[in-house]
Amino acid sequence: MLLDQLGDLHEAVVTADALHCQRDHVTYLAQRGADWILTVKGNQPGLHNQLATLPWRLVPDADRDTARGHGRREIRTLKILSVSTGIEFPDAAQAIQIRRRRRRLDEPKRFTTETVYAITDLQAHQAKPMQLADWIRGHWSMENKTHWVRDVTYDEDRSQIRTGTGPQVMAAIRNAAIGALRLAGATNIAAANRHHARDANRPLALLGIT
Repeated sequence: MLLDQLGDLHEAVVTADALHCQRDHVTYLAQRGADWILTVKGNQPGLHNQLATLPWRLVPDADRDTARGHGRREIRTLKILSVSTGIEFPDAAQAIQIRRRRRRLDEPKRFTTETVYAITDLQAHQAKPMQLADWIRGHWSMENKTHWVRDVTYDEDRSQIRTGTGPQVMAAIRNAAIGALRLAGATNIAAANRHHARDANRPLALLGIT
């Protein structure tokens, strides 16, 4: 596991997407002394249904923030419930509901709403709502900087490369390209791609090849 390469994880809080919402993964984190916040999606349908049917309407917002980016405005609200019983996942202490209401800046009257659930082993006295919100925002920030760019700018989901290790190789190449552009100061990867595509010497210069 990648975390094997890291040192002491005591007092660390590991955030992970739904792929890692697995019992053996939290067992590993517990053995390393780390706490965790895990996103729950359709790959855990029973757990997701348990979270979705909790009495969220009775729970006040614990945190709220607004952000702008990718041509849209997003309002995020966070609710938290203690779940000492009733959630079939080891050591889950709190359930989290995040609602993301978005509107495109060029279509101010058109909103979309997404509800995301998460669980954590942190007790209420161990982390305030603002801390949980900051950790979750930090995780999404990393996803936006890499996964969103791969999904949208590079249209990775519609890639026709599916044979052998081809998908992993292309993912590594895309990550390397994103990393190189960001190290060069690019904040808009799509615009940076267009800039470098106009002159074959620019990608070489970016990589230090003359």
